[in-house]
Amino acid sequence: MHLDLTGRTALVTGSTQGIGEAIATGLARAGARTAVNGRKPDAVAEAVARIRAEAPDADLVEAPADVAAADGVAGLREVLPEVDVLVNNVGIFDARPALEIDDAEWRRYFEVNVLSAVRLTRTYLPGMKERGWGRVLNIASDSAVVIPAEMIHYGMSKTALLAVSRGFAKDAAGTGVTVNSVIAGPTHTGGVEDFVYQLVDKDLPWDEAQREFMRLHRPQSLLRRLIEPEEIANLVVYLGSPLASATTGAAVRVDGGYVDSIVP
Repeated sequence: MHLDLTGRTALVTGSTQGIGEAIATGLARAGARTAVNGRKPDAVAEAVARIRAEAPDADLVEAPADVAAADGVAGLREVLPEVDVLVNNVGIFDARPALEIDDAEWRRYFEVNVLSAVRLTRTYLPGMKERGWGRVLNIASDSAVVIPAEMIHYGMSKTALLAVSRGFAKDAAGTGVTVNSVIAGPTHTGGVEDFVYQLVDKDLPWDEAQREFMRLHRPQSLLRRLIEPEEIANLVVYLGSPLASATTGAAVRVDGGYVDSIVP
């Protein structure tokens, strides 16, 4: 398959590290003018430098902004008036006993993980519909379907993203714009390494800690290992391309078989 996004502009939120950076790299390699986003300008500039080292011909835009705030999204639109491929990737997660999650924390998870995607979709979807082409991709999680006991507030936010994706896909029906969510499984990132060590012996070497985490806390995985960010990015780039024109309103899994289901 030839995934060609030449002439398209892509925005990946939370793309200064991990899955977001891998997605931005993949879109840039496919020819998209790609905006790298994070709250800190220095972190954005560093991510752009790393991506350019991987893809020397990449057309990259530094787009620092706090997309969890309305004024941050407004400022971002001044830098990027139009977007063809919107990847709502930004998100937060942390282990917390269910009865210790207070109202403020519930609201914070909804603001960052859900409302940021809603605001950005509301900002860029109208232009996509007018132009007759566009892609909105919301990065969800296996936790949307298999709610983890140690972070139900995170699971709630990712479940909400599935509903948001399906609803906006209906709004975009028949326009040439597709809206999908991607259910990512347990993935190897720096943040996840910290999370793993919250749940297993901190003195274990990483390879042993990862195996112990999967055995104790993610035994449903058929892959039996953490997924690499590039494996998530491969699916996202495909869904963002013209080749995925018949896929919309879907929750597409790249979860290592974690969700025990025979349908996507």
